[in-house]
Amino acid sequence: MLSVALAGKPNAGKSTFYTAATRAEVDVGNYPFTTIDPNRGVSHVRTECPCLERDEHCGNENCRDGKRYVPVELLDVAGLVPGAHEGRGLGNQFLDELSNADVILNVVDAAGATNEEGEPVEVGEHDPVEDVDFVEEEMNLWLASIVDRNWETVERQSRSPDFDIDEALAELLTGVGATDLDVARSLRALEYPEDPIAWTDEHREALARDIRERTKPIVVVANKADIAPEGNVERLREAAEYVVPATADGELALRNGAEAGVVDYDPGDADFEVVGDVSDGQREGLERIRDVMAQWGGTGVQTALDTAVYDLLDQITVYPVQNESKWTDGTGNVLPDAHLLPEGATPTDLAYAVHSDIGDGYLHAVDARSKRDVSDDHELEEGDVIRIVSTAS
Repeated sequence: MLSVALAGKPNAGKSTFYTAATRAEVDVGNYPFTTIDPNRGVSHVRTECPCLERDEHCGNENCRDGKRYVPVELLDVAGLVPGAHEGRGLGNQFLDELSNADVILNVVDAAGATNEEGEPVEVGEHDPVEDVDFVEEEMNLWLASIVDRNWETVERQSRSPDFDIDEALAELLTGVGATDLDVARSLRALEYPEDPIAWTDEHREALARDIRERTKPIVVVANKADIAPEGNVERLREAAEYVVPATADGELALRNGAEAGVVDYDPGDADFEVVGDVSDGQREGLERIRDVMAQWGGTGVQTALDTAVYDLLDQITVYPVQNESKWTDGTGNVLPDAHLLPEGATPTDLAYAVHSDIGDGYLHAVDARSKRDVSDDHELEEGDVIRIVSTAS
């Protein structure tokens, strides 16, 4: 399962985002380090279910009238403070927890109502743009420190006649989620001495930055956009490539309302409907949320997750079935599973995603729409429904 991590300084709204996105109970407080032990939960990204093409919706528990929700892991850990890469605050614990994350959501207090230490201040007193560079820099320096601490091992290995720097660095960086391909691409993009002994701190830091960008891409969540001073969200959008305005508080209120049966709302919708009895105060609060959603196209929580997985990680959703005519599994469930795969994935990749035994026994694949066999190197697309034929199925 893909892992999405929430990063940011204390009190920016990470725990509220996490609670809204997972419906898991965590501590939420207006003080630094509300989160000490990391929280791991399941959230979802949203896409269009292929069942919309059929006479009846699939009835899957993760499909709501054709809105398909695909599980991803969501990780919420302690907030960052300046100097986190040197262990300040809960920095080492936080950064180490990010090692296996595939993508980062940097939750920024767009209202500027928390200072650099995560302490509450007046709205607009702090410049949230500083928090964009700050989190990215702390992550870069953390990774650079890992490279630096282990560089002596690389130098010793370099004395061997069969030394290969690609292999040595891949071994060093596996623990932070870097693949052989990531390391190879980074080395091709950088200029560095052939002999590792001649590498400087600048060379190692450049490697760390490039690896971080490849393995831990970042979406900035401009949280508290509903109370942000005019211009703050726009300036954040100028400061980073991927910025999603959000109100985690608003999303949490809507999900609570939906569970209580007073609001008709699916995560990621641009609007909602009040369908139950609410007090005047509750209605007023809901209308304020509606105004924010009208401005930004929703609360931003679902959009942030979707942007991270589908845009930054270039994932597609593919649906394996056993019956290509009915789009069912062996017990008659329509479109029972949805798998996230990287763009360019093939039927063989899907087979292994279903189960290693299915992959090992892979024979061929059938496109359920056309009812035709597809080649082993056929590149799958978003929403494909595929039957995998395997000796293990």
